[in-house]
Amino acid sequence: MTLPLKKNQFNPEDREQRCRRLYRKQQSGLTCRALVFEHMECESISLATAWRDWDQVKAWNDEDFSSNREHLVARLNAMRFRAINMALKKGQLQSAAQMMDSLGKAVGEGTEFTTQEDVKLNISIEKQAD
Repeated sequence: MTLPLKKNQFNPEDREQRCRRLYRKQQSGLTCRALVFEHMECESISLATAWRDWDQVKAWNDEDFSSNREHLVARLNAMRFRAINMALKKGQLQSAAQMMDSLGKAVGEGTEFTTQEDVKLNISIEKQAD
């Protein structure tokens, strides 16, 4: 038997559903603050509650990133390949060249950067012996 909720007390399942809706909404491209204000208005909740929901969404984002971190580079490279192919099909050669440069940097191409870091120059001046 569940106890009835007090006035202004939210059911934990309601909070979970609200947070899930906010999690999906973050893909819209709005800023964090704009998302929280829109969430507050759509869900008819206080600003403090909306920020608590956002804290939960941030925790989920951190969890997602940490669990997928090792696969992220492979996914990014696959996305780069698709973008390069689309740019080439549309004749956008400058965009394709920039994306290929980015892909090359991701796989470690371009040894000129590493050789510049290895060069060290030491100059010392000694007094002449009379």
